[in-house]
This record gives sequence, structure tokens and C-alpha cells, in this order.
Amino acid sequence: MSLARRSLMEAAADRFGWRRAYGDTAEVDALLTEQTDTAYAQAADHAALATAKNDNVLAVQPAVLDVRGRVLADVLYLEGVLAGARTPGLAPELIARLEDAVGLGHELTVLLADTVRTAAVHTASGT
Repeated sequence: MSLARRSLMEAAADRFGWRRAYGDTAEVDALLTEQTDTAYAQAADHAALATAKNDNVLAVQPAVLDVRGRVLADVLYLEGVLAGARTPGLAPELIARLEDAVGLGHELTVLLADTVRTAAVHTASGT
């Protein structure tokens, strides 16, 4: 399927709040590659901005809090997806992968919270 046609279909689906499922692993791989390429292209801009902006411990804190909030919201959403996958008894491998993703997501939120606390501690101690 052409990129223009896929983009049009995805735009229409987004307008109505629908999400598309992919049954073909080649399509999934292409989508994952596209997501990765987009994220890395944006990462260069983020790194340059962060280098200029993060000149002290507290400057880092708001960004980390932002990320933690988004990750936590996504992990809680993913928990709902997991509950929905368990209900009809979908494939055990799928459920196991979702459980792993939810667990890692929760671990990431804890690490990010600890990072925010660390910034506060270093500010209070003057280091």
C-alpha cells in the first residue's frame, strides 16, 4: 500500500478515534521502522535544545516529570489493554509480552520519579 494511501486511511481513522490493526508482519516492521526513524530524527533536535537548556540540576526536573506523567498514563492504558486481552483468553505469548511491557513501564516510572527526587536532593544540598 502506498504511503499516501496509508496516511489518508490513518488520518481518517484518527479523525474517528479508530486504530488500525496490522495482520501482516511486513507492514508491522515497516511501521516500527518508520516510528523509529521519526523518533531518532526528532531526538537530534531534542538533544541540541536540552544541551542549551539544562545548565543546572533543576532544569532537568520538569522534563523528567513530564516524561514520567506520559509514561505512567501510557502504562495504565496498557494495563487496560492487558486486562482486555486476558478476558477472552487471547494467546498466552501475547499476554506474557503485555505483562512484561507493563512491568517494565512501571519500573521506568519508578526510575523517573527517583530521578526527580535526586534533582531535588542535589538542589537542597547545593551540589
